[in-house]
Amino acid sequence: MMINLLLIFPIIACLIMLIFKAKWMNNFFINLYAIGHLVVSVLCAVNLPVASSKYFLVDSCNIIFLLILSIVFMAVAVYNNGYIKHETTDVKRLRHYSYMILIFVLSMTGAIVSTNLGLSWVFIEATTLASAYLIYFNKTKTAIEAAWKYVYICSIGIALAFVGIILLTISTGNMNSLSYHDLYDSAATFNQFWLKLSFVFVLFGIGTKMGLAPVHFWLPDAHSESPSPISGLLSAALLNSAFLIILNVYKITMLAGCADFGRGMMLVMGFLSLFITAVFVFHINNYKRMLAYSSVENMGILVIGTAIGGVAMYAAILHMIGHSLIKASFFLTSGNILEIYKTKKIKSVAGILKTDKKTGWLWVASFLGIVAFPPSVLFISEFLMIKEMITKGHYILCGLFVILLTIVLYGLAKAVIRMSFGQANLEKNYDENVKNVSFGMYLPQVILLVMAFILGVYVPKFLDVMINGTIAVLVG
Repeated sequence: MMINLLLIFPIIACLIMLIFKAKWMNNFFINLYAIGHLVVSVLCAVNLPVASSKYFLVDSCNIIFLLILSIVFMAVAVYNNGYIKHETTDVKRLRHYSYMILIFVLSMTGAIVSTNLGLSWVFIEATTLASAYLIYFNKTKTAIEAAWKYVYICSIGIALAFVGIILLTISTGNMNSLSYHDLYDSAATFNQFWLKLSFVFVLFGIGTKMGLAPVHFWLPDAHSESPSPISGLLSAALLNSAFLIILNVYKITMLAGCADFGRGMMLVMGFLSLFITAVFVFHINNYKRMLAYSSVENMGILVIGTAIGGVAMYAAILHMIGHSLIKASFFLTSGNILEIYKTKKIKSVAGILKTDKKTGWLWVASFLGIVAFPPSVLFISEFLMIKEMITKGHYILCGLFVILLTIVLYGLAKAVIRMSFGQANLEKNYDENVKNVSFGMYLPQVILLVMAFILGVYVPKFLDVMINGTIAVLVG
């Protein structure tokens, strides 16, 4: 019943908004769904496992992903109340915006709680259709280009994933099921050649949605052109949904005796993601694109941790939690900067701390969190990954990992310090713009960052149990 509520409510809400067309309903249903989503997720976490049918299940495997989605969506909903007031007065556009947010979150939820690989594929494709309009929302030339690029590249990725699923069914022989449970139980009997080929297609296909290099090309454009609340959802929630599907397929390769092949593929894409970010972070003049490349980097870290295994797998899940909290805060704060300075160009933004101290310190704190400055939880996760690499004798990988992270840190620091501590343009008066940034456009970031920094000092027992439960299901 609880899972059904998450999947059915957005559809009912959209129908009500379509029929009555009342302006107040737009934010109301987004807020109501966000509250309901968080409450249901918490209730599911307390009463695991929770099933609505053979196709939808919340268990130890996906509960963390569902909770992260709920927390990020709640933060975005609160922020959106103030943000959207200054975006447009077109009631019809606002209604369409609300439709798509509800359907987008519904699609991510379905991808997370699905127990069937085919159904997960359907929902992850639905996220493309729902979020394309959100990327296009501002209707500028660059927004249209970004939306088309997003649809085109992600559609190719989804098509590759579909081919991967077909190859997976070939490897299964006569088994006619895409249920994860059935695939796990029979994995030892699968044809390894077809399974390896299948994993390549799925990793590249779903990796497109996750933002892994070299199939990440949509991500910088989409993040830079989306409204900031949508950028937060894309980076802090959508990428995790794709990651879960990759983890489920990776488990099949492990059970089939192809673990080394899967690890090798993920290590290549993981380090390539770090390298691409390290190269491009120095040549970006758009702070939202900068944050998007940071997401590419962190998705690479997730698959590297997964491939290394052991403690690094625990670190990967912890890193995913921390990245979602901090990156959501980073993108929401970028919305404040855009509201105040009316530009996305790094060179046109300076002296944030003098113009608006609250936004300035949120920007600095988000930066410190994302580059793993203690006590950020990302410091703990990256430290554990480095330790595991050294313990397992992966010295070259460890050295490369540290070097690339250091380069990215320097690139981000160069931009953030200039924007935060530079001299503001004295010829411009930003006071009126600062007044447009309401209390609700600061509060979500504060809460998200507090959570991320607390986790860097103390991981609660219930969260530790949940992370270990996720790992136990995914890698055994």
